[in-house]
Amino acid sequence: MTSRRRAAQIAGASYVALFVLGIFANFVVREGLVESDDPAATAANIAESQGLFRLGLVSFIVIFALDVVVAWALYIVFRDNGRDWSLLAAWFRIVYTVFLGVAAVFMFQALHLLSGVEFLSVFPEEQLQAQALVALELFNSTWLIGLAAFGLHLLVLGLLIVKTDAAPRLLGFVMVVAGAAYVVDTLANAMLSNYADFENLFLMMVAIPSVIGEGWFGLWLLLRAGKNEVPLLEPAE
Repeated sequence: MTSRRRAAQIAGASYVALFVLGIFANFVVREGLVESDDPAATAANIAESQGLFRLGLVSFIVIFALDVVVAWALYIVFRDNGRDWSLLAAWFRIVYTVFLGVAAVFMFQALHLLSGVEFLSVFPEEQLQAQALVALELFNSTWLIGLAAFGLHLLVLGLLIVKTDAAPRLLGFVMVVAGAAYVVDTLANAMLSNYADFENLFLMMVAIPSVIGEGWFGLWLLLRAGKNEVPLLEPAE
């Protein structure tokens, strides 16, 4: 049986990997190559940096797998503090991971549309470029819905921490704020026709508590979680 300390180390190491891969895939690849209002420029960027784009896609696939591991490990870390709450948090993270996997399919499809395979030659180049950009926008929309589930994961986990003192209570409060920010951002995207006017504000609202909370949480998992666990004794024969 996996110990609480071992599960915390696995989750903490995975958090570090997720942080590095997430920055690369999202900000270096996706933000760097995709021009949201220019299909031709996006297609040209991907053609010129196809290797980079493929690495970004692989990074999202690795993130997809690591998030399943994190959901499992965090359930073990917190199940003794509240089995039902820990299970609910794990399920919300799994739901988020499923949406991320679906989003990666759209990224793969965009690459395929711009691959120049022969059977796609029946479509005009401009149409293929537009379809590729639509696929990349569908990636954004799918991931955005998934981030609402991720926010609920953080919210439940933060409430569990606050309720049980399983970790520093201040960390729990920060995670609650970060989780709520993710949910509010997704709802604002859906409800506000002029969301773009407030995009930077919402970005900061999400980024500040999530970077602080998830960074702190990852370090706590690596360095502190489970250290006071009493090892189980083997039954006497």
